[in-house]
Amino acid sequence: VRSFLGEPSGVYAKTTSHPSLPQMDGSRTTIIFDYGNLLRCNVETNHHHAYGLRHQESYIKWEGTTGAIKATMGLLMNYPKGEPDAFEYCQLHQGQEPSWTSVHIDGSWFPDAFMGSMGSLMAYVEGTTDRLPTRVDDALQTMAVADAVCRSSRGGATAVDSNSEERPKR
Repeated sequence: VRSFLGEPSGVYAKTTSHPSLPQMDGSRTTIIFDYGNLLRCNVETNHHHAYGLRHQESYIKWEGTTGAIKATMGLLMNYPKGEPDAFEYCQLHQGQEPSWTSVHIDGSWFPDAFMGSMGSLMAYVEGTTDRLPTRVDDALQTMAVADAVCRSSRGGATAVDSNSEERPKR
């Protein structure tokens, strides 16, 4: 998220355990990254979907003002077997119905992303580049955001005013 949108000003979060594994903290999480009033970014995780592939999801979706991208991360579905990754985009054109286009991308996001970061580290160490895209200070900022998520979740929700005189009768 941060590599695309920059640093959020804050986060709102709630993380919960699953009743079948209460000792495992944070296996279901909702995070809202605060980027002001014109940009919305949410992350939803649920590591306990046990209801088959039909409604199992693992994707990243970007929606802009004139287009959208959806990347399905198949490795996280039907785990550990995995499913194929998918990449689709849609561009808005005035006077035309929106239409999604699928693009075949070789590889899988996880091993290729890992190889990319390790490859850049090796190139930096051997001196073939002076740029290190995965810096320690960036990792520390990621941990600061993760810490803010934990603190937000522990802080609890805004209480709902339960003044019974103002609520409609049922």
